[in-house]
Amino acid sequence: MRILLVRLRLIGDVVFTTPVISALRRTYPDAHITYAVEPSAAPVVMSNPHLSNVLVLPVRRGWRRVLDDLRIGRRLRAQRFDLVIDLHGGPRSAWLTWATGAPVRVGYDVPGRSWMYTRVVSRPRTFRPRHAVENQWDLFSAAIDADVATAPDPERHPVEMTVDASSRSEALQKLQARGVPVDARVIVLHVSAGNPFRRWPEAAFATVAAGLATGADNRWVLISAGPSDRAAVTRVLDEARRQAGAAATRIVDAEGLSLTELRAVLDRSALFVGGDSGPLHVAATSEVPIVGLYGPTLPVRSAPWRPRRFATASVEDGPLLCRPCDQRVCTPGDFRCLTSIPAAQVLGAAERILEARR
Repeated sequence: MRILLVRLRLIGDVVFTTPVISALRRTYPDAHITYAVEPSAAPVVMSNPHLSNVLVLPVRRGWRRVLDDLRIGRRLRAQRFDLVIDLHGGPRSAWLTWATGAPVRVGYDVPGRSWMYTRVVSRPRTFRPRHAVENQWDLFSAAIDADVATAPDPERHPVEMTVDASSRSEALQKLQARGVPVDARVIVLHVSAGNPFRRWPEAAFATVAAGLATGADNRWVLISAGPSDRAAVTRVLDEARRQAGAAATRIVDAEGLSLTELRAVLDRSALFVGGDSGPLHVAATSEVPIVGLYGPTLPVRSAPWRPRRFATASVEDGPLLCRPCDQRVCTPGDFRCLTSIPAAQVLGAAERILEARR
């Protein structure tokens, strides 16, 4: 049996599909399973042991995208897939699913695109307090003709991201190059998000970084961010070091770490702190304790999906009439769902976890 999974982008959303990957492998142990993804999120699944192949699709604009997709569509059709699951639901993923010509094509009931599937799964247009992994599981259930009531369980179906030995070695070398001792308690602080609605204020991150660094002499705080947020990292580093005084040298920049290397660092870290973005969900594929910050999104939908024995704290402001939102327009205009979360509350949650694991 030949199976194709399509989830093109967004690191966290690709992480959320990994329980489906392992479930398909258990259901069809001899199947050839291919995963189609765009480059930015490809590291999440590149070494997944349950996949037979990862197809990394080019990302170009305009007529070049059309030519790329026509070429890819012909290539996919030639592979004669028996089952295709569109875990994305966007225009490109829907078209590629249809282009395979597979006899079973599963996707969400999205207006204007549901005709491209042979099995359509209903997806409510309004918010419902249900985790994203459970939403993906609906597609898996439809694909294998299983009762949707057989829900996924983070204890038995956790998210996954495998790290190869070379990435672990490279990550260790980069930490040593920054002066981080082998026995240090590393704390990763991720200060950016692809969506501006999910960015906690830089000043608050700086205060937390300084507080964590000064809390114990063996702590090293690693500040990470996406490539587009280098200026924000510089500002957070400068302010955190100013506040940290003698501990300033133990607040370091994670620039140069790839996503896979960051994942390797998390395996030897004491804590991860960050907003509801891709790196938080990458952290969830490890055993590192997590403090997650939630503004326009809710933990009930996107909290780390992993066994409950791994320490996790979700920090949020509480109920607001505008929360959750579609993250297109901030109705109050001040992003209060995030800006009202005090640094002291996040620092307190972090210290409680660190103390419990000391």
